[in-house]
Amino acid sequence: MFKEYRKAKKYTQEKLAELTELDTRTIQRIESGERKPSMETFKKLVKILEIKDKDILEYIKKF
Repeated sequence: MFKEYRKAKKYTQEKLAELTELDTRTIQRIESGERKPSMETFKKLVKILEIKDKDILEYIKKF
């Protein structure tokens, strides 16, 4: 989900890392599913990427 929204915004992983004040490797791990974002990180990603409510709910249902 995060990768699709990032690409729709035409952000690189580096740009998203800058905007969220995270490490680029952290963004890579979240996008690959290797790591789940913390609640704070999740909120930042949702806000910056303007993720739709229905997609948030679908993501949460996976866990």
